[in-house]
Amino acid sequence: MSLLNVGARALLANQVALQTAGHNIANVNTPGYSRQTVVLQTVQGQFTGGGYIGQGVDVQTILRNQSELLTRQAAAAGSTQSADATRAERLRQLQEVFSGGATGLGAAINDMMNSFSDVVSSPTDLTARTVALTRIDETAARMRSASDRVNEIQYTVTEQLGSSITAINSLASQIASVNEQIARAKGNGQTPNDLLDHRDQLIRDINQYVQTTQIPADDGTVGLFVAGSQPLVLGTNATPLSVGDAQDFPGSGQLKLYFNPPGATPIEIDENMLGGGSVSGLLRFNNTDLAEGRNLLGRMALAIGTTMNYQQTLGLTLDGAAGKPLFATPASVQGSTAGSAVGTIDFTDPTKFSPTQFAASDYEVRYDAAGVGGQVVRLSDGKATAFASVGALAATQIDGLTFNFTTAGAANERVLFKPFASAAGNIQALVYSPRDLAAANPVNAAMGTANAGTLQLSQLKATGVPTPPGLVLPPNGDTATPPAFPGGIQLRFNAGPPATYDVLNRGSSPATTVATAQPYTPGAPISIDGWQITLQGTPKSGDTVNVGNALDPQYGDYYTRNAGNASALMGLRDVKMFDNATLSDGYAGAIAQVGTRTQSASFAANLSTTIAANLERDRTAVSGVNLDEEAAKLIQFQQAYQASAKMLQIAQNIFDNLIQTVGR
Repeated sequence: MSLLNVGARALLANQVALQTAGHNIANVNTPGYSRQTVVLQTVQGQFTGGGYIGQGVDVQTILRNQSELLTRQAAAAGSTQSADATRAERLRQLQEVFSGGATGLGAAINDMMNSFSDVVSSPTDLTARTVALTRIDETAARMRSASDRVNEIQYTVTEQLGSSITAINSLASQIASVNEQIARAKGNGQTPNDLLDHRDQLIRDINQYVQTTQIPADDGTVGLFVAGSQPLVLGTNATPLSVGDAQDFPGSGQLKLYFNPPGATPIEIDENMLGGGSVSGLLRFNNTDLAEGRNLLGRMALAIGTTMNYQQTLGLTLDGAAGKPLFATPASVQGSTAGSAVGTIDFTDPTKFSPTQFAASDYEVRYDAAGVGGQVVRLSDGKATAFASVGALAATQIDGLTFNFTTAGAANERVLFKPFASAAGNIQALVYSPRDLAAANPVNAAMGTANAGTLQLSQLKATGVPTPPGLVLPPNGDTATPPAFPGGIQLRFNAGPPATYDVLNRGSSPATTVATAQPYTPGAPISIDGWQITLQGTPKSGDTVNVGNALDPQYGDYYTRNAGNASALMGLRDVKMFDNATLSDGYAGAIAQVGTRTQSASFAANLSTTIAANLERDRTAVSGVNLDEEAAKLIQFQQAYQASAKMLQIAQNIFDNLIQTVGR
C-alpha cells in the first residue's frame, strides 16, 4: 500500500506541475502575469526498525515569481514616464502655434511694420495706406487664429483630464473589489496568485494616470494613496477624484485635482505633490506651460496694440483729424478671487502702464495677515514685490503694470491677475479707411532761412511724453496779414563752446523765453511738450529751428504730405519691447522660450522612457514567462508523470500477486 501511496502522490504532484507549466504557457502574453512555479516537499518518512521509509512527495504551494521592489519601481517609473510623455506631446502642439516661416505670426508682424515704408515714401498714396491697413488687419487675424489654436489645445487637455479621472475612479473601484476577493481568499492560508497579478496590473494601470503609494495591510489588501496622504483606495473602499477650477481663483482657467471623501468638502490637491501620471503632466501643462504660451502671445498682442494705438493717436489723418486707435485692446483686466477683494489692471490710461516692461506672466496679489499690505508675486519666476497698502500699490508700476483695488482684500486673501490671457483672442483692427491712417506729424519743423551753420533735421515725431502733460502742440500764429506773431516754438542756438540753445514761445508778441542755455549734442533728441526733435550738425550763433502746429492755417494742407508719424510707427519695430528685445526679435524670443520648454520636456520624456523600459525589463526577467524554459519543464514533468504511472502499475502487479499468493 505504501508504494501505491507514493506513486499516487507522485502522479498528482507531477500533474499539478504539468498544469502549472501549461498555465504559464497559456498566459505568456497576458499583461501583468507573473510566472508560477510548483514548490514540492517530501512527505515525512515512516519510522521502522530499519530506518525511515520515504512516503513520496506533496505540493507545498504554487510560488508566484515576482519582486515586490521591482514591481513598485517599475510602476513608479511608468508613472513618471507617462507624465513626461504627456507634457512633451502637448508642448509640441503648443510649439506649432509659435511657428516661423512666411505663414507665421512673426512674418505677419514684420510685413505690417515694413508696410509703413511705402506710406513714408508717399503719404498721399491711398494704395500704400490701404496695404498698411490690410497688413494690420492680417496681423490681428493671425493673432486671433493663434489664440484660437491655444484654446483648442486647452479644450483637448480639459477633455483628456476628464476621461483620465473617469479611468482613475473606475480602476480604483476595481482595485477595491480585487482587494475584497484577495482578503477572502487569504483565509485558506494560500496565496491567490492570479488575483495578486490582476491587482498589480491594475495598480500599474492607475499609475499611468496618477502616481500612487502602496501600503499593504495584514488581511492581504493594499491601500493606495495619492499626493502622499489621500487614501484613494483603503481596503475595500475607493474614494473618487475630480478635476475643477482652483478654489481660490474660480473661473481663472487654473485646474486642480480634488479628493472627494464621502460627506466632506472636496480637498484640493497641490499638483506639485502628485508626482507622475498623465494627470500630473496635463495639470502642469495647463497651469504653467499653456499659461506661459498664452501670456507670450497676449503680451505681444497687447504691447503691439497699445503702443501702435498710442502713436496713431498722436498723428493726423488726411482730413486733419487726430488718429483713432488701430487695434481693439482690453480696457482692463479683472482680478480673480474667492474673497472680497475687487481689483483691476487698467489699459486705457497710458500713464498707468508701460508696454516695453511687460513680462509674460500671471500675477498674484497676496495680502498679509493684517489684510493691509502684502506682496505681488510674478508667477513665472516667483519674484515678489512688497507693498504697504493698496494706495501704495496703485502708485507703483510692477513690470509696466499698475494694480488698482477699489476694495482691499481680507487677511491672507489671494487675487490672481491674468493681464495677457485674453489680449490675443480679442484683438482686431479698427481702422479700415486709408484716409484715417494718421501718417502725419501734428508738428512740423523748418530751419531758419538765415542759418549759417550745418544744422539739419534728422527726426521729428510726437511722443506724448512726459505724461502728464502729454502732447502739447505749439501755438498757432496770427493769421492776419502781416501776422502780429508767427506762432510755434523756436530753438535759438549759441555756438559756444559748449553749444546751447534757448527755447522761445512765439505764440504771442513779443515772444516769451521758456528755457535758456540748454545743452546741445548733435544726434541727441530734444524733447519738449510731448514732441521730440533730433538735429545733426553744428550751429552758428543765431541759428534757429522753428517748430509749429501742423494745423496752423499758415501752413495750409502741408500736413497731408507729411509722413512723420508713419515714420514713428515704422520705427516701433526697433523699440525694445519684449525682454529687452526689439519687436522683430521679440517673436523670435517667444519661439525660443516655447522651443526650450519643448526640448527640455522631450529630453525628460526620453530619459524617463528609458528608465521605465529598463525597470520593466528587470521586472519581466523575474516574472516573465520563458517559453523555452516552460517547454523543457513540460518534458521533464511529463517523464516524471509517466514514471509515476509506471510505479503505480508495478505496485498494482505486486499487490495482485500478493493477493493471489495469500488466496492459495
